[in-house]
Amino acid sequence: MHTIIPPTVPFSRSRAVRYSTQSDYRQPNYDCRELPDAVKLAIYIPGVRASDIAIDVHGADLVVTARKPHLVRANWQALHLEKVQRDYRLRLRLGNDLDYGALHAELHEGVLMVGLPKRQPSSTESPMLNVA
Repeated sequence: MHTIIPPTVPFSRSRAVRYSTQSDYRQPNYDCRELPDAVKLAIYIPGVRASDIAIDVHGADLVVTARKPHLVRANWQALHLEKVQRDYRLRLRLGNDLDYGALHAELHEGVLMVGLPKRQPSSTESPMLNVA
């Protein structure tokens, strides 16, 4: 005997706008280096144009989203390229001691170089003293 299992999502909602999830993206390879006065990131995102890169800051998080051009060829056949053609998204928690307003980024041959200078302690903040 066959069993018919009803769908968990009503059919009328299945054609609604599809929101992007983390599985729609893949995390690019990256290299993070801390220098005395800055943090340098090298993010490897081949096949992405500079105009398709978005860098957002949410509190102490840096989010880099890079969208690849999706070409549909005339002789298209499914070749299991779904994972290769996904866009890139990198989310890093770098902390609050960086000056995100002075962020500098440049793209060269598929490598996005991001520089974040460290904040200088203001004169109103006093360093912590060791009191015995």
